[in-house]
Amino acid sequence: MTGLVKRVSKKVSKLSDEQVGQLFDVLTEENEILDSVLESLSTGLIICDENFHILQINKITESYISFSTITSDPKTLEVPVWELIADNEISLFIRNNCENYKGNVCKEFTTETTGGSIKFIVIKILPFIRKGKIVGNIISIDDITEKRKQETLLRRMEGLASLTTLAANVAHEIKNPLGSISIHIQLLQKSIKKARETDGLLPQEKFLEKYISVVNEEIERLNNIVVDFLFAVRPVNADFQLSNPNDLIFQIIEFCEPELAEKNIKIDVGLEKNPPKLLIDNKLFKQVILNLFQNAKAAMPSGGALRISSSIKNDKFILRIADNGEGMDEKTVSRVFEPYFTTKTTGTGLGLTMSYKIIKEFSGDIQVQSVLGEGSVFIITLPIPQSEHKLLEYNKGE
Repeated sequence: MTGLVKRVSKKVSKLSDEQVGQLFDVLTEENEILDSVLESLSTGLIICDENFHILQINKITESYISFSTITSDPKTLEVPVWELIADNEISLFIRNNCENYKGNVCKEFTTETTGGSIKFIVIKILPFIRKGKIVGNIISIDDITEKRKQETLLRRMEGLASLTTLAANVAHEIKNPLGSISIHIQLLQKSIKKARETDGLLPQEKFLEKYISVVNEEIERLNNIVVDFLFAVRPVNADFQLSNPNDLIFQIIEFCEPELAEKNIKIDVGLEKNPPKLLIDNKLFKQVILNLFQNAKAAMPSGGALRISSSIKNDKFILRIADNGEGMDEKTVSRVFEPYFTTKTTGTGLGLTMSYKIIKEFSGDIQVQSVLGEGSVFIITLPIPQSEHKLLEYNKGE
């Protein structure tokens, strides 16, 4: 309300009908301006009274969260705001914080659009203050999906920054098979040339097959190097969905257990019984676990124990995969995630590189701790979506 209106309103009883009409027009215009500002905001706003009934809501709010009924229905004025929200996690968050008068709280949620894509939103609950007193709550909703996409793009750009080193490693890997192919083709050419200059007979069949076989093996080796290189530099195309990590881990355990048993490796499982769902790609997550299992198997040629455990700390899901195998020295540990670095006699050296890349795509982290002769432990840390974290706390409280 402008200063003029405030002054005039104090003398409203002395105003003529015409002046009252003019005052009403001014108030109406100001109210329309405020409504226009509210509707023009990209932030969703729900303003509630002290009984948590909706006083005002802007249109964009309904594009961020789903309501179980039309917000313009007069009946919505008679029930608390959380009873109108279709998403149980969001409803529970708003109810808990409003009823307990927790002001200035902020949580991130993941929601699914009608098209099946994932949307990230941040919900803030602020006190609604008038004349120095709290008379309700203001709930704001911001869409941060683009921010998350930019963060993903930044991670990918950081990954491409190491492309020069990766390309140098590939050039080195390609050089050896190319040299071998060149030598064996020269030997074949000399043998054929000698035969033509003498009796005209070709060398023995076994002699030719030996060299041709080597050439074919090296060509296949070159092909594998190129395929692995393309796989390493291609951006991770993750199909994110909320998934129970235990289900995926047990699938890999069931797949690998017979092979590990043949190598006298026992599996010890200590997973959280009711873990929160994680926003991950199921196929890629299982690929990471499989890679770590294969590394553990290679580190225990005479058998041993493989322990997989999980815990929750500071809004993070922490997964540990530990073995009591050969272990690694500090130099090896510092290079273990580098492309083409491997201590195995076979393998591309890209398994752990891809595991690192996938976990980073999940906005997580992967580290390794190892002692030479004692074993290694790989630690994967993944963020818990805020809605899942809140639900987890609520269930524990019950």
